[in-house]
Amino acid sequence: MKKSELPGYRKLARVYLERAGIIITPAEARSIEVADFGLGDFERTGLLLLVYVSTDRYCAKELVLLPGQVCPEHRHPPRSGKDPGKQETFRCRWGRVELFLPGRPAAVFSEPRPAAFTVGRRVLLKPGLQYTIPANTRHWFRAGSKGAVVSEFSSANFDAGDIFTDRRVRRLAGEK
Repeated sequence: MKKSELPGYRKLARVYLERAGIIITPAEARSIEVADFGLGDFERTGLLLLVYVSTDRYCAKELVLLPGQVCPEHRHPPRSGKDPGKQETFRCRWGRVELFLPGRPAAVFSEPRPAAFTVGRRVLLKPGLQYTIPANTRHWFRAGSKGAVVSEFSSANFDAGDIFTDRRVRRLAGEK
C-alpha cells in the first residue's frame, strides 16, 4: 500500500466509527492502522484498526471493515510456557460481521473459498452480539454488505507472532 493512500482510509475509518457512535480523539484518528496484510488488495483483504491500549496483560481496539472486506484466516499461538495465546472477544457495534471458526460449515459458500481458508463454521454478529474466540483457534472474518465496526477485547496482543494459513500474508506489512 502506498503511504499516500493512508489518510483517505483513516478518514473512512472515522466515518464508520461515527456511524457506530464511537467518538475518537484527533490523536487516535492519526493512529489508525491500515493493514493490507501484504497482499496489495486492501479493499478486499484488509482491516482498519484503532488500538486503545495494548499491554503485556490485555488489549482493547476497534476493528473497522469495509463492505465485504476479509481479515485472513489466522490464529494467536502460545508465546511461552504458561501463555496459551491470545483470547479475544469480538462485539459487533455496527453493521454485520461473519466470523468463521473450526467446525462443520452450516451453509454453502456463495463463492469459492481459497485453500488458505480452512475453517467454515459461521457465527453471524449483529450490533450488540459478541463472541469469544479461544486462544490458538484458527479464525477469519468478513464484513457484511455495509461494512462493520467490531470492538475487540483480548488478552495480550502480539501481532508479530500471529500465524496465518496463507503464507503470503504479512500482518505487519511494510508500506511501499
